[in-house]
Amino acid sequence: MSTSADPLAALGTLPGVGDTVDSVRKAVDRVYGHRVMRRRSNEVTSEAALRGARGSAALSGADWALEEVRRRTDFSGADGDSEAPTVGAALRLTAEAGQLLSIWRQSPLRVLARLHLVAAADRGDAVGRPRTPDEAVDEPLIDLPLPGADEVAGRLEGLSQLIISGSSAPALVSAAVVHGELLALRPFTSHNGLVARAAERIVLVGSGLDPKSICPAEVGHAELGRAAYTAALEGYVSGTPEGMAAWIAHCGKAIELGVRESTAVCEALQRGAA
Repeated sequence: MSTSADPLAALGTLPGVGDTVDSVRKAVDRVYGHRVMRRRSNEVTSEAALRGARGSAALSGADWALEEVRRRTDFSGADGDSEAPTVGAALRLTAEAGQLLSIWRQSPLRVLARLHLVAAADRGDAVGRPRTPDEAVDEPLIDLPLPGADEVAGRLEGLSQLIISGSSAPALVSAAVVHGELLALRPFTSHNGLVARAAERIVLVGSGLDPKSICPAEVGHAELGRAAYTAALEGYVSGTPEGMAAWIAHCGKAIELGVRESTAVCEALQRGAA
């Protein structure tokens, strides 16, 4: 990452990133301009939340059909379904993220701790805090070298200071960096992917790019697939300009696919009202 006074803004000048930012902004503006959004935006937001949670859970290994997520009420896993708690965690995080927007810019580490607490729910004293050197990480779908606890603490503090200080970087760039950094660090003993995607959502909403939370990037990440997700993350972890730009482009494409999903929801609502 750049060592300039505003390293996030510096990432926005990487080749191709400006075009990605413009493309995402135009896509978001189009769905916000849909006639359904004038009267039924709350319905679109609710549906986007459900579909986003489903997509995030899929990337964490619980790839359920949307109607199954909609139908189920018990996600405890008491029936022996080992994937149910992951889906439940994704749903809880989606609901919680909207409550944390006002805290994020002042205390991002507090928000991350809260997100992990909500996701993990019942994992004892390892919940809601960064892992210690002697604790293992349960994140089997991300097969990248795991930074040590000391490095995690330092980089989390650096990320926190970037957020608190503010940046002129486009929302897409800031959201992609928060998402990528949390996946690279895996600061918690579990649920890091779910937390990283929830944090990305907080940035996109809080920045004003997607204030009504109707553009579920999680849907796009899931649609692009786990292999593409991890390959793009490797680019972020490499720290090279090309790798960072590729990760930002991947996140941008995910948002555009989320826009497409919500546009389809708008069209379905419009047909139903006709």
